[in-house]
Amino acid sequence: MLAARAVRSSPDDPLSALEVADAPAADAPPGWVRVTVAAAALNRHDLWSLRGVGLPADRLPMVLGCDAAGTTDDGDEVVVHAVVSDDDFRGDETLDPRRTLLSERYPGTLAEHVWVPRRNLLPKPAGWSAERAASLGTAWLTAYRMLFTQARAVPGQTVLVQGAAGGVSNALIVLGAAAGLTVWVTGRDPQRRERALAWGAAATFASGERLPGRVDAVFETVGEATWEHSIRSLEPGGCVVVSGATTGGGPPAMLQNVFFTQLRVLGSTMGTRDEFQRLLRFCDTAGLEPEVDSVHALADARDAFARLESGEAVGKVLVRP
Repeated sequence: MLAARAVRSSPDDPLSALEVADAPAADAPPGWVRVTVAAAALNRHDLWSLRGVGLPADRLPMVLGCDAAGTTDDGDEVVVHAVVSDDDFRGDETLDPRRTLLSERYPGTLAEHVWVPRRNLLPKPAGWSAERAASLGTAWLTAYRMLFTQARAVPGQTVLVQGAAGGVSNALIVLGAAAGLTVWVTGRDPQRRERALAWGAAATFASGERLPGRVDAVFETVGEATWEHSIRSLEPGGCVVVSGATTGGGPPAMLQNVFFTQLRVLGSTMGTRDEFQRLLRFCDTAGLEPEVDSVHALADARDAFARLESGEAVGKVLVRP
């Protein structure tokens, strides 16, 4: 089958580690289900895998991709949940110490077919395109959990999204605005800030700019470059939810601020199947759709990866087998 695979690790030139070619299908664990992929979405996770982060040499070659929508051999139209937990684990699968994502230990979705546990399949909402369904996996599920599980955000609150670029920021803004939150956004690029306003942000600010007031929650994917601003922007008793640290993971802790104003610092990683189900229902009811930057044939997946790596993509980059 045709697949996009990491065949080696290249920290400085990730696209050189990518192969798009016919590849043998791996043996699926007992009880897993084959899905014929209709559309799959790329994520930054795929570029990190090509750099060798989280994907050691003994697992190569590995089919990349976490998110997809497609059809089972029984004819069911489904959306794939990427978090694979241990068969014996019960509870929130994101807390399973043996959890993994598709494309880490098991072949991913950037192929003509992907095999997944049956419990990882959700019905595709009626009338949705495969591209719309495939776009809601990693980034939008991460944002949903940050907003509604970790921060417990409710209508009427004011929240801050650090960074106006990227799939998680896009999802945080759209979901937050649809849920009745006042969403403020920071960013270095004026054009990106304009895009955030189009997505539903109530106001945008230059990175580090003083805000007109304090916020109930801050959503962090940037890390060191914005951490001090995040902590100082919070109301007493507020929370900062962290799902990434693209500028580094070692900012000053600012413990005096944390304890004196009783702040909460919460980590967040991906989301559960139940959260994914609620996300799909929310987007269906509210008519929300991820912005799509571009759609590429699987045979042209290298172009899709180049688009993602360029940093110029606005919205999801997808492939269709």
